[in-house]
Amino acid sequence: METDVGPVSGGRLALVVEDDEDIRALIEFTLETQGFEVVAVASGLEGVDVVRERQPDLVTLDLGLPGIDGIEACRRIREISDAYVVMITARDDEIDRLLGLETGADDFIAKPFSARELKARVNAMFRRPRTVGGVHVAEHPAEDPHEVLVHGALRVDVESRRAFRGADELVLTRTEFDLLTELMRTPSRVWSREALLRTVWGTDWASDTHLVEVHVGNLRRKLADGTDGSTRFIRTVRGVGYRMELPA
Repeated sequence: METDVGPVSGGRLALVVEDDEDIRALIEFTLETQGFEVVAVASGLEGVDVVRERQPDLVTLDLGLPGIDGIEACRRIREISDAYVVMITARDDEIDRLLGLETGADDFIAKPFSARELKARVNAMFRRPRTVGGVHVAEHPAEDPHEVLVHGALRVDVESRRAFRGADELVLTRTEFDLLTELMRTPSRVWSREALLRTVWGTDWASDTHLVEVHVGNLRRKLADGTDGSTRFIRTVRGVGYRMELPA
């Protein structure tokens, strides 16, 4: 099922990092029709510089860039920004290559793609909670604006979008934070990959369940989940999906 592709609300800045002129022009035009102000560059280093100077809300990032590639550019961007990042690849099999990498990207799209697909994915991301200057923003504020979730040694402050393991604050991407929050809100629920895809990513595209798998893997690494005998927080339920492990 395709998601709504109406325009994203205005006042947002998008950065397009793409060395192919035709594809760059297509992405620029598509995002402009969604109400974004758009800046476009042709290399990863230029993209990192623009992120540092302009702090965009959205970055589309080609994998095969000259100089530093999209993976390295994304890692550098994640050090200075929590913008939504869509990684664009030349082939479907490059997505498989990315699955084992902690790129920090929120979504992946393989070329060729349609303007409608890009619009739908961007709309889905911007329906999720986000922060501006560290302040939580939502079109419909939560009933409890001071919601704090606790699960064993994990604590998530939903309003400030901060997560802790014990006294240590976790450095999570927006998607990782949203994923952890949903799992912790219903710790006894077994979430299928498809259900998490609908709730966290806002899409019903079953072919995108790999997004859930890679982000769960990245989240587990940041939680030191089950590593070296440490506490396991996220349990895989074989043939179904994931749930929070019961605290010891």
